[in-house]
Amino acid sequence: MSISTACKFQHHTTMQNNSCIQLDIAHFMIFVLAIIIRSHSNSLRNKYSKQLSLPPGPKPWPLLGCLPTILANKPIFRWIHNLMHEMNTEILCIRLGDIHVIPVTSPEISCEFLKSQAAIFADRPLTMSTRLITSGYLTTALVPFGDQWKKMKRVVETQLLSPAKHKWFHGKRLEEGDHLVRYIHNQCKKTIELGGLVNVRVAAQHYCGNVMRKVVFNTRFFGNGTKNGGPGVEEEEHVNAIFTALSHIYAFCLSDYLPSLIGLDLDGHEKVMRNAIRMINKYHDPVIEDRVRQWRDGIKKEEDDLLDLLITLKDATGNSVLSIQEIKAQITELIMAAIDNPSNAVEWAIAEMITQPKLLDKAVEELDRVVGKERLVQESDFINLNYIKACAREAFRLHPIAPFNLPRVSLSDTMVSGYFIPKGSHVLLSRMGLGRNHKIWDEPYLFKPERHIKNDDGSQMVLTESDFRYISFSAGKRGCPAITMGTSMTVMLFARLLQGFSWSAPPNQTKVDLIESKDGLGLARPLIALAKPRLPAHLYPT
Repeated sequence: MSISTACKFQHHTTMQNNSCIQLDIAHFMIFVLAIIIRSHSNSLRNKYSKQLSLPPGPKPWPLLGCLPTILANKPIFRWIHNLMHEMNTEILCIRLGDIHVIPVTSPEISCEFLKSQAAIFADRPLTMSTRLITSGYLTTALVPFGDQWKKMKRVVETQLLSPAKHKWFHGKRLEEGDHLVRYIHNQCKKTIELGGLVNVRVAAQHYCGNVMRKVVFNTRFFGNGTKNGGPGVEEEEHVNAIFTALSHIYAFCLSDYLPSLIGLDLDGHEKVMRNAIRMINKYHDPVIEDRVRQWRDGIKKEEDDLLDLLITLKDATGNSVLSIQEIKAQITELIMAAIDNPSNAVEWAIAEMITQPKLLDKAVEELDRVVGKERLVQESDFINLNYIKACAREAFRLHPIAPFNLPRVSLSDTMVSGYFIPKGSHVLLSRMGLGRNHKIWDEPYLFKPERHIKNDDGSQMVLTESDFRYISFSAGKRGCPAITMGTSMTVMLFARLLQGFSWSAPPNQTKVDLIESKDGLGLARPLIALAKPRLPAHLYPT
């Protein structure tokens, strides 16, 4: 390089460095200005909020809010509920970054949010986990309020989960009810008199997984299953990935409240979510893509499952209503929404009833009286199984699958129960706080199915609760559209297990441990119970 060229290069480099310095200074000034504007805006809003009285809550840090506090108090949901107990309040305000998070444990206040002001609280938060699950907000339950939600809601309610479609899939649900009995019975075959030890969690979760795979993909297994009818490696990976993803939905991820942290994954949530979604897609995508090719090439001509319905849905001009990405995302959301709630409720219910044998006896007596012992319980029997449904209701009340309902986001400033709720607030109805509220429930921590039995009217018992005294399935404008499906799965799973087998603690154990998981609300350890067949041998499917 010549001296002249070197000088020119040095001059050019110096100019570049000066430009970079100027650019960095400009960025820094913009950053400082943004903080000043943000702080001023927050100051005005906080002043306005204080004048209108936000719900009570802990004092937030500047800019960060209570994020440092929740990081030091895990699991966060227990800290929130303990704080509400200490402050003696049924509505709380916790500021995380710029967002006000509003937990609620009062049915009356819940009704204000989801009934009288349902239109204002119809939005969903934008979060890392829901963005990944929904492939960029292409689905129904987890997406923000808007045109995409309206489109997918219409598809789900009219094409997938209508009463006619529920009736259409009756045979598939029945197949899995029979398969459940076969699977449990196979675990008792070697010692019919002594019975067999059964992992109730595995049986319950995979019954629910089998139902959804049969309804969505028209198959029970992605692989071959096991010889006794249980899940194979493929189904275990599939269900485990679903439960992992579910545990990280709205799990107070840092970047959800401080967008400047997006991509840094400081708490590791994004890595876990991406791995879980990758595992789910590993099993879903090949089936979906192959089915699309079958319809495109004319190989498949009849609709057999929900996947077929989504692929063949056409608009008035004959074009496909949904893209393949929308189909993939919606199927993932549907399956995730259906597996956890029924399986958790039934596992807890059986565990509670083993510790109170009189409850088991009463439930079995109802099944023998309504159904008898010469046939297996059917969906048509559900209307007369009020005690079975009361036990399921009690499990939903006392042992919800999640601490909070899916968050609602306020579309505008409003007042609720005399408190100011700012636009953009995340409202969390507490499933555990509502179901265990001592102001509503007598002996709230005791499993008492009788509390749900009404002697004053002849109305049919349902698993839902319209006045938010507890939450089984979500409610309101953004409520669960699959309540009928969820109810059928819960009652069939519960009734088949109780009718087909007697249940007790394993040998050398006098009881089962009713201890909650440290990080969630499920049993700390899977329920292992002794099952013995109690029906004539010919009723067990082979």
